[in-house]
Amino acid sequence: MKIRYFSLFLLFELNYMIRKINIAVFISGAGSNARNIIAYFRDNDKVEVSLILSNKSDSGASQISQDTGVPYYIFDRTEFYDSEKVLDVLKSQNVQMIILAGFLWLIPEYLLKFFPNRIINIHPSLLPKYGGKGMYGMKVHKAVKDSGDKLSGITIHLVNEEYDKGQILLQKTVDLSPEDTPEQIAHKIHDLEYAHFPHTIEKYLNSHFQ
Repeated sequence: MKIRYFSLFLLFELNYMIRKINIAVFISGAGSNARNIIAYFRDNDKVEVSLILSNKSDSGASQISQDTGVPYYIFDRTEFYDSEKVLDVLKSQNVQMIILAGFLWLIPEYLLKFFPNRIINIHPSLLPKYGGKGMYGMKVHKAVKDSGDKLSGITIHLVNEEYDKGQILLQKTVDLSPEDTPEQIAHKIHDLEYAHFPHTIEKYLNSHFQ
């Protein structure tokens, strides 16, 4: 009986150890970063993308779900800000970490409280430059071009109650030339995002989920 008890204890411990960390990815657009994150963690023993969420019915969420098998959920402004329906959906999938990958709305307080230091965003500039409400996508790259900057880059940061003001986890830069168009700047930034965002997420998870 002692051996059986010990074996069952080891089995319980093993199941606990191999239980995956579930992450949810929020998007507002096509979701190329979401696709990249899903692919990165596809065969990971510790982390799994368990849900895609979007505030846009015409976003890439449905197609990504069809292509990858990751379930998705579309919500509207009322659900997001005037109820906790989105939180209920996250709980139903046992989500432990939220990733914002091109998601444009400010995160409400109830999500910040439920996921303290467990929401990560990526921004397509070297914050604090070109951050804040309304600064996203091509708007950022056009501002960089208009300012004549010789460098641009990405910022991966924790999320708080303000746009683009959370603790910075990583910044990476890329050289720009005077001939670069906003579209060419965007391409350079996307390359940085694809190269560094999934790895930064994994590094953060490994250091905060032991």
